[in-house]
Amino acid sequence: MQELRVVGVRVELPGNQPILLLKETQGERYLPIWIGAVEAAAIAYEQQGVRPARPMTHDLLREVVTTLGASLEAVHITEMRDGIYIAELLFGNERTVSARPSDAVALAVRTGAPIYGAESLLDEVGIEIPDEQEDEVEKFREFLDNISPEDF
Repeated sequence: MQELRVVGVRVELPGNQPILLLKETQGERYLPIWIGAVEAAAIAYEQQGVRPARPMTHDLLREVVTTLGASLEAVHITEMRDGIYIAELLFGNERTVSARPSDAVALAVRTGAPIYGAESLLDEVGIEIPDEQEDEVEKFREFLDNISPEDF
């Protein structure tokens, strides 16, 4: 497993499909995952420190997990089956719960849990961005800094 960090969420045009972009912390590969608008907003809200008047679903889940005395230890994005990414939430005592990567990442950014991608998955679908395209990544980061969750 390779540790990943959340680069951010952006909307891919022309289809207005949100993409979650993760990057290896100790490597050069990126993992793009197409996600739903609600999950994109949930991740963007948390990254930007936006606090809605009432808890979002992922905030509620964090509170339920905490109230039950558990903690999210890690998120593992394990594989792709039939074009669909598979993730697991890892809790103590080797307890796992299957989850969509978008939901798992939305919960991880709220709890500070590390996110990992399977080496085989990164080998299969990870992409490397050559140095000459690094300015595109910087533009993506600037885009993230200027977008609001309402844009989703």
